[in-house]
Amino acid sequence: MNRTPFSISLAALLMALSTGAVATMPGAAAAQNAADGPALAPTESPDDTSTPVSDGTSTISVPSITRSAPPVRRAPQPPVDTTQAATLLADNVEVYGDNQLRASGGVVVWHQGVRLVASAITYDGTTDRLTIEGPIHLTQPARAGTPEETILIADSAQLESELTDGILKGARLVLGREMQVAAEQATRSEGGRITTLRRVVASSCQVCASNPVPLWEIRARQITHDADTDRLMFDQPQFRVMGQTVFALPYLSAPGPSVDRATGFLRPQFRTTSGLGAGVKLPYFITLGDHADLTLTPYLAFNRTATLAARYRQAFWNGAMEWQGAVSRDDIRPDATRGYLFGAGKFLLPGDFNFGFQVQTTSDRGYLLDYDVTDADRLWSGVTIERVRRDEWIVGRAGIYRTLREDETDSTQPGQVAEAMWQRRFRPAWIGGEGGVTFETHGHRRPSGQNEIGRDVFRNSVTLDWRRSEILPGGLVGAVQTELGADLYSIGQDDAYDPWVSRLDPVVAAELRWPLVKSAGSATHVIEPVMQVVWSPEHNSSKLPNEDSTLLEFDEGNLFSLSRFPGRDRREGGLRANVGVTWTRLDPTGWSLGVTAGRVFREEVADGFAPGTPLGGRRSDWLLATHFQNNDGLSISNRALLDDALNLRRNELRLGWLKPGLQVSAGYLWIDSSSDISRQVDVSELTIDSGWQVKDGWWATASTRYDFTADRAQRAALGVQYSNECVTMDMAVSRRFTSSDSVRPETNFGLSVQLNGFGRQPSRSGKVARRTCVR
Repeated sequence: MNRTPFSISLAALLMALSTGAVATMPGAAAAQNAADGPALAPTESPDDTSTPVSDGTSTISVPSITRSAPPVRRAPQPPVDTTQAATLLADNVEVYGDNQLRASGGVVVWHQGVRLVASAITYDGTTDRLTIEGPIHLTQPARAGTPEETILIADSAQLESELTDGILKGARLVLGREMQVAAEQATRSEGGRITTLRRVVASSCQVCASNPVPLWEIRARQITHDADTDRLMFDQPQFRVMGQTVFALPYLSAPGPSVDRATGFLRPQFRTTSGLGAGVKLPYFITLGDHADLTLTPYLAFNRTATLAARYRQAFWNGAMEWQGAVSRDDIRPDATRGYLFGAGKFLLPGDFNFGFQVQTTSDRGYLLDYDVTDADRLWSGVTIERVRRDEWIVGRAGIYRTLREDETDSTQPGQVAEAMWQRRFRPAWIGGEGGVTFETHGHRRPSGQNEIGRDVFRNSVTLDWRRSEILPGGLVGAVQTELGADLYSIGQDDAYDPWVSRLDPVVAAELRWPLVKSAGSATHVIEPVMQVVWSPEHNSSKLPNEDSTLLEFDEGNLFSLSRFPGRDRREGGLRANVGVTWTRLDPTGWSLGVTAGRVFREEVADGFAPGTPLGGRRSDWLLATHFQNNDGLSISNRALLDDALNLRRNELRLGWLKPGLQVSAGYLWIDSSSDISRQVDVSELTIDSGWQVKDGWWATASTRYDFTADRAQRAALGVQYSNECVTMDMAVSRRFTSSDSVRPETNFGLSVQLNGFGRQPSRSGKVARRTCVR
């Protein structure tokens, strides 16, 4: 029996089917060489907001770059190896004369990663034609469960002599286990690159015999699939919901499930606010090659606003940048054109330096809140340059702050800031330990030319530090530490201070730790008492203005610091002892509990700490910090400050719980006004952000920020998302309760609906509801 003609034809058949009707997009790494450079990651919603940081500003996220860029193209297929036989399993194989061969009965064929299952295959050497009898089932097992997985099912197939073009009848195409395309007939042409399906129904919804009408479907006279771009072109499509035609178009183009970035409309967003009324956003995404894209978002709110928002992203060989902004005419300020512009970029420079820039400007703060851009009440525009190495850190920063707070004016704020720092760590062999040297320069300027409120400050600083620790007899750990800092200030436009002020600040410290470990049953206990004695000279704080050390914290992070002031304008002085103890319990079941208690004792009352504050007087408040976490994703921390009578002065509780089906982040802050001279009333505030799985497909979110002192919420939000195999719906309502002369309370309602199956789907919280048919 001569098997050669059968092996060659079957190998070519499988190669032809896998490169044509099987609509997959291989990884971009195989299709893009290094010369193409970086590409942008898949797009996300252009309405992402930034959370303000401690200084009131918000940062702009630089677009992420993927080196395995996703250009939508198919890697060139290798020529068919006609010398390599396929593997065939069949109940019967028959040969008729010299020109015909027939395999029948449970036919299974494997060839180059493709598996074909059919009832029978017939090869006719006279007509050089292959006839395949169904049901036909063609898959690539290696891609099972991936977005590139494609399944082809057909009743029968006939291929021409070249074995690249042909007709498949009763065809059904499943792309990425999401989009299903059923056709009366499929025709492949142009060497298998183009697959044309006639009289087609396409949907990503589960279709069952008991309920054959899907939630949504697209019926078309013809669908053309291009394997090079993994794109679907619909001819005369009708979009139907629950069997009813909603709209019809002469033409429609949509990406396949494996496409990351493609030009087209993103999901619409319906938004209703108390200030702008009901409106709709319709973002349109435009790819400008693999390295750039543009998103245009018209926003119309029924005669209340006309807005055009835009976002531009571009990746370069050494970095990326992003610009976003909007221009509006609305009823809130009828005679004004409102808008904003934010931009950011980060680039790699020679010498391992990173260069970054940020631009932030807006017509008014109310605009950022009205259009849900950001809650930031200060904007920063400037440039940064930085290099981080194992023993070296270089950073420079220059920019301009703009305040949006009603109780601040730009002319009297130190908004023009420039600073640079060089820090180097070293290990001196002659004395051991680790040392460091830091050079720092800083300057800020107020635009006002008036005395005192227009004060400008320029400072140069140098710091030398050294620390060495040793293990002593009995398991004690001893350490000695010293630091020498020198500052030179230039102060302008403030007659209360000398124009030039210099300061020398030597510090010496000794530290003793005694870590003790004990096993009690299966648990491990670690107790570590610590005592640190520090001396530095007292400084007259009245000689220098305090610009960078106004916000003081006392926690386990700075209990053993040489100075608890966050900046350089104030330095802690005098003889003091920092004393504390830490106890930790490690349980073999995965949970742990840690408690830290400590206090600062001083020889004399320290200058710079106001009396009655947690760090004021000869003794600080008692610090008590507790941390708990387990292997179920729960983490709880609490920090409390207590006076000599053990009265609670400050307390901060944080809780985080992250596990499948639940995400909780909560915090409670309480501050006694008597412990903070800048506060007139107590602070009692609760913050909660949460999300949980209600049931498969349903994910709910809730967040609030409540001020118990004022007995009102500052903000509150509720949201729900439903997602199944064919549709994702997001609905949210939020309320901002704060108000001022330029900002008023506002309620916001949003709704968006997305049809699944078109383009690669983003990751979502919770489980997607996968409906199944009941048999």
